[in-house]
Amino acid sequence: MLTSREPFAKYCSKEIFAKIKEYGTVSEMWTNCIKEYADAVAIEDNGEKYTYAKIDEDISYFRTLIKDDSDKKLRVGIYIRNSYDFVKAFLSVVTLGYCAVILPPQLDAATVFGCSMKFMLDKILYAPDMEENLSVLRSQRPDFVTVSTADTANEKTDIVIPDGKDACVIMFTGGTTGRSKGALLSNTAVMQGTVNGCYGVDTVFNQRYILVLPLSHVFGLIRNLMTSLYTGSDLYICRNNKDMFKDIAVFKPTILVLVPALAEMALMLSKKFGRNMLGDSLKYIIAGAAAVSPYLIKEYETELHIKLLQGYGLTESANLVCGNPESLRKPDSVGLLYPNQEVKIVDGELLLKGKNMMDGYIGEDEAGVYTDDGWFRTGDLVRIDDEGFLYITGRIKEIIVLSNGENISPAELEVRFNRPDFIQDSQVFEDVAENGAHILALEVVPRAAIIEKMGLSDPAGYITAELEKINMTLEPYERVQRITVRTSDFERTPSMKIKRYKKC
Repeated sequence: MLTSREPFAKYCSKEIFAKIKEYGTVSEMWTNCIKEYADAVAIEDNGEKYTYAKIDEDISYFRTLIKDDSDKKLRVGIYIRNSYDFVKAFLSVVTLGYCAVILPPQLDAATVFGCSMKFMLDKILYAPDMEENLSVLRSQRPDFVTVSTADTANEKTDIVIPDGKDACVIMFTGGTTGRSKGALLSNTAVMQGTVNGCYGVDTVFNQRYILVLPLSHVFGLIRNLMTSLYTGSDLYICRNNKDMFKDIAVFKPTILVLVPALAEMALMLSKKFGRNMLGDSLKYIIAGAAAVSPYLIKEYETELHIKLLQGYGLTESANLVCGNPESLRKPDSVGLLYPNQEVKIVDGELLLKGKNMMDGYIGEDEAGVYTDDGWFRTGDLVRIDDEGFLYITGRIKEIIVLSNGENISPAELEVRFNRPDFIQDSQVFEDVAENGAHILALEVVPRAAIIEKMGLSDPAGYITAELEKINMTLEPYERVQRITVRTSDFERTPSMKIKRYKKC
């Protein structure tokens, strides 16, 4: 049975809910954007403003540089940093009915060449500042077609309306195995993910966004860029995250899309220097890509009067699986399931089918990724409450099997240890004691501002004692045997998730 959008109806007006319509392809969505929002500003970047009509004109010329005289559905690499050039290139490719392959800008020359072969690219679009990293590709494949965003054409090429099942984008993902690979998303999947970003927010059309997340990450591409365009909103591109607060002061966004680590930093600075660090216009922060602390949700709502809404998704699901419009009431939940998905839980693991799901990994063995009857295995352990709200309780690959046979989910224990406001992040892991015995250990990163206000003579001792009280409420086999208070943050992935310690 497919999930419905109706549970989200009560979180906005009937008029807004009626405006949230589904499109089969990005080309159809873009055609409607031009009809509805032609004269509105869509992108602001590097001192320039681009209306929807101006973007449409630019991509109509740029499509001419990309198109192929054959009927082949090309795979076109996009090797461009966050910028208007990225937006122009991406829209040009997908509105030709081609598949955009997003190459993260941090890739070096050898990896760019490797990706061009692995993903069987036909062309690469690049920004002039990335040209040096095409050297290996050009030396190994002198015939390979590369197109600079600085190139121009003298004639326009019309938009192409592909089939919804046609490939739209390939994005890098760690997947359920942790090894980077390319997830293929159809037009239908991308559009479902884009529309899902509209649910649960009472004012989602004609908003003002700032882009600080990488467009090479599905959260940045789908929720930040695509949902912004879909809703006729204005997106300001912050090219350097160090300028985020300066750009916020100038642009005055109404919605921010952030990973929790950035939301944590924004909260800390706002409480230190005042609400204007985030601007007087900000209404919502949409947080994802990692677990969100209930402390953040509470503090944003009660202290700054900003709603922080968390969600859950995967690259393989075109980002969004569910979102929580009631984060304050249910801060431990990642929310209600978005529409047009089939969901089931087997042995605690979330399995998915639906319009938003990928068509598979490119050039990879998919053994274990799908069940025999075609369900995608997320690898996430979950539960759903009687109101339909989803909770993440752990990851299958992170389960620790103790010597007594008990299974421990580190994430489930970390939720407990993260509850005190003075704890920012924690990690439970398997360690080896001096006697060689395998034990559960805990490391925590405290919230420095809160600890400082408490005026403690022995902060580490106080934190350890308070965590030990929580520890004693756990089942005996769940209790950690070593607690360490860190003086620095955990090592993190590019998406700001904590890097897990390897199992002993």
